[in-house]
Amino acid sequence: MPAPEAVLVLNSGSSSIKFGLFEISTAEPALLCKGLLDEHEARPRLVVKGPAGEDLFEKRRDEADADGGHLFADALAFIDDRFGQDSLRAVGHRIVHGGPDHSGPVELTDDITAKLEALTPLAPLHQPRCLAPVRTLSAIRRALTQIACFDTAFHHGLAPPASRFAIPRRYEERGVRRYGFHGLSFEYVAGRLAGIAPQLVAKRTVIAHLGNGASLCALRNGRSIDTTMGLTPLDGLVMGTRSGTIDPGVLLYLQQHEGMSVEDVQHLLYHESGLLGVSGMSADMRTLLASREAAARDAIDLFTFRAAQEIAMMATTLQGLDCLVFTGGIGEHASEIRSAIGERLAWLGVRIDAAANSEGRERIGTGDSAVDIFIIPTNEEIAIARHCAALLRERHAA
Repeated sequence: MPAPEAVLVLNSGSSSIKFGLFEISTAEPALLCKGLLDEHEARPRLVVKGPAGEDLFEKRRDEADADGGHLFADALAFIDDRFGQDSLRAVGHRIVHGGPDHSGPVELTDDITAKLEALTPLAPLHQPRCLAPVRTLSAIRRALTQIACFDTAFHHGLAPPASRFAIPRRYEERGVRRYGFHGLSFEYVAGRLAGIAPQLVAKRTVIAHLGNGASLCALRNGRSIDTTMGLTPLDGLVMGTRSGTIDPGVLLYLQQHEGMSVEDVQHLLYHESGLLGVSGMSADMRTLLASREAAARDAIDLFTFRAAQEIAMMATTLQGLDCLVFTGGIGEHASEIRSAIGERLAWLGVRIDAAANSEGRERIGTGDSAVDIFIIPTNEEIAIARHCAALLRERHAA
């Protein structure tokens, strides 16, 4: 049997990397295996599972693996051994920030990688983590094609006033504008919604990607016309450890009167705020929902208040609301959060069916809801695999 044509998709998190290996010779990328590279444990490990979650391979290393090089070598060796040495065509990376120049996927060169690294100040928590595997894999297997797929690309068409900050225009000319993020998730969910309910494509839709990172996207005709994150992934909704939208005067106060440095403020906003900051106990919504502490309830209350508030803001951009979609770890699994947001939006005609919501059904609106309401699990990895397959086909055709 000939080796499958495959793309390895990497989705880098704060301490581990999720991956999926997809066959791309089929019309739709098909998952061959998935797993986790966890290089920051005391004993770094590689875990590989089959499409149904069955265990395929696990390897631990005794030594620290600061750049993940040993684990990536292990992963490539596993792929060569199981699927054939000629199977891997490319590696696709989720890159959080593409800046003003990238509206779609691009093959990574040293020059492009360097330009993306220069965007690190716009996504200091994410960009270095996304780009580190690019350098590591290039060192291990120089000839391997690597492709960047950007979280900002889906929002590339944002136009004023939605894209604009009220600061001197010379900064906008230098690229200081609202970019938006979670684009690969929004792209996938928008495509699934079109398949489930094609009559809603032209309608006014808000997708709520709620997780440790959280944002909203206002959609019409499958296109993003507004979103809650801005220049950086720090803006918008309350998140696990990120503040979301905050009065700029607070930042000035912290520097001028609390004596905090720029680095101190950055760490506070990215790592000590959000659900963790308000609750004082956890950034994990599951922990907060299970807690009886008043501070935990305060954090949940602020999260749902701000989510509803900004869904209403997206509805203002759309001039109404016809469809609301929940996705992301919290959006897909936390029925209490969906219910609380729905109650705050009752004035917009949002009515959530309690039984459907608690059971996590695909459609959770009541029969008399003025807004169609869905739960659609996201899949950023398959969105990346699709982009990689298309780019490879274009390159082959040329």
